[in-house]
Amino acid sequence: MRNLFLCLALALLAACGAEPKWSSDAEVARATYVHNGPPSITLFTVVSTTNGSGAHSGLLINGSQRVMFDPAGTWRHPALPERNDVHFGITPKMVDFYIDYHARETFDVYEQTVVVSPQVAEMAMQRAMANGAVGKAMCTHSITQILRGVPGFEELPATYFPKKLMNSFAKLPGVTGRKITDTDADNNHGVLLVQAGDPRLE
Repeated sequence: MRNLFLCLALALLAACGAEPKWSSDAEVARATYVHNGPPSITLFTVVSTTNGSGAHSGLLINGSQRVMFDPAGTWRHPALPERNDVHFGITPKMVDFYIDYHARETFDVYEQTVVVSPQVAEMAMQRAMANGAVGKAMCTHSITQILRGVPGFEELPATYFPKKLMNSFAKLPGVTGRKITDTDADNNHGVLLVQAGDPRLE
């Protein structure tokens, strides 16, 4: 019965879906973006406004370059190469696109950031790149598996539940955060097309 309940609970994490991809070396090199901010790890958590449940987790890593690890996620952008859930070329505009894609009437986005050493950021990024494509409903679990092997994050729980990870991440030393809301209608299926022609890409 307990296993059945767990399976049903995981199935409810509907924001997670996956598809293996592998962009070429040339595409990745062309898109590489180095952010001038401090090395950091940012956890994004998508939370339902209707029942308060967690729906998805994503990880922004700012190291020798800035990448978005969006395990089993449905977000994508035509200008960004991707390798198995790791998106390259994450400029501030792309972070805005990522947030805008997830924040809507029925979902809020929580952003939590921890400044780390360059070595820790690089380790987290390499672990994300080596992780491989993530299966449906495994988004949060994959992030915990990556972070728990990185210094300073060892005490995070191994969990499948976005809010449990979010609450534990909030206890890390030096963490800063914000809540992002959006009053757009609960229909983001056209957001990706809008992004493709957005003048902010110029």
